[in-house]
Amino acid sequence: MKIVIAGAGDIGFHLAKLLSFEQKNIVLIDISSEVLDYAQSHIDVQVIRGDSGSVSILESAGADEADLFLAVTTSEKTNLVSAILAKKMGARQTIARVNNVEYLDPGARQMFSELGVDSLISPRALAAQEIERLVRQSSLTDHFEFEDGKVSLFGITLDSQSTVINRTIDNISEDHRKLKFKPIAILRGHNTIIPRGGTVLRSNDHLYFITERENIDEVLDVFGKKGNKASRIMIVGGTDVGLRSAELLEGEYHVTIVDNDKNTCKDLVDCLSHSLVIKGDPGNVELLLEEGLEKMDVFIAVTPNSETNIITSLMAKEYGISKTIALVENSDYTHISQNIGIDTIINKKLIAANNIFRYVRKGKIEAITSLHGVDAEIIEFVVQKSNRLTKFPLRELRFPNNALIGGVIRKDKSLIPDGNFQLQLDDKVIVFALPEAINAVEKMFR
Repeated sequence: MKIVIAGAGDIGFHLAKLLSFEQKNIVLIDISSEVLDYAQSHIDVQVIRGDSGSVSILESAGADEADLFLAVTTSEKTNLVSAILAKKMGARQTIARVNNVEYLDPGARQMFSELGVDSLISPRALAAQEIERLVRQSSLTDHFEFEDGKVSLFGITLDSQSTVINRTIDNISEDHRKLKFKPIAILRGHNTIIPRGGTVLRSNDHLYFITERENIDEVLDVFGKKGNKASRIMIVGGTDVGLRSAELLEGEYHVTIVDNDKNTCKDLVDCLSHSLVIKGDPGNVELLLEEGLEKMDVFIAVTPNSETNIITSLMAKEYGISKTIALVENSDYTHISQNIGIDTIINKKLIAANNIFRYVRKGKIEAITSLHGVDAEIIEFVVQKSNRLTKFPLRELRFPNNALIGGVIRKDKSLIPDGNFQLQLDDKVIVFALPEAINAVEKMFR
């Protein structure tokens, strides 16, 4: 499979890194020799320096033979032009990154499709949607649903007061045999751990589960977390992500949004119907306190500055805010931010990359997602034919050590499998896999 990626920034590099584990034929285009040198020294890709909006550069990259052309530069116009050109040259499928959310409307999507852009991705819109999901489950650090909520994947942080600290997964499961849940990953510092029965839980572990939606509150109770309902939200930063988040939340929550730019505040007032817009410095503690910081349930920091978002979120924690969400563009800060006490990190570029990643999958994959800071993928496969998968229980399948099956959806039922469980034809299987195991797992489901 040949993939041409225009743009070697965070999105392009992350995609190329994910794809390199599967030995795809990847060509990376960028105008910066510095980012191309970095990419070539870290991953196995062919690089071409130049403007992806140039026909000659696209010809050099072999866009005419591409199974997938991804345009993810920082320039919206370049992405659209290069995707259209690549399609006309013969690329089988094209995807373009855009900033203007109007382009995501069905009518606009159809127009771009007719021009040759098969799919549009907006990192800002995707980030806002993730923020909305997290607000709805304010005690969770991450929350994803599969098959319209039949199975939920969620994350929590274990604090020092939790009764499960220093206990093993098996010990906890024995005490709650009737409760169906499965821990699928632990983020401990910079390390991603696939939990087994003998794994001992530690304070500050970021623990991720799969269970049925109706069991979430009970699982939270077992691990010492309360399912608090949010009501009042403060957003600092009138960026596109801040505006989009406020639009999604203001119908159901009391939203206050703070920005220090006069014109931005005017735009926010024009676009929002029920939110309170405050002009002021997001880093001014006295201002935020005057506007009710201590009464907020959720604090969301989405200014253009990652450091500001981290610092203001930590400040909100100091004033007792139970849920903090920070937009962090520098991926190097992701682990640091979670380890020092911020509940949830949002990186819109990585969200977009993970969203795009599903387009390159085989083996009839239904969905794919990633957890911030966790070096692994959560993939939903479909069992398409009777083979070894359906003839033996899970414990005999020789599943890769760096992967596990977290949940199974069989018709209208959601199931949490153990080692004796046996898959059936048409089962939808949720797999958690580290990058080096993805290719082997994918082969099992082909």
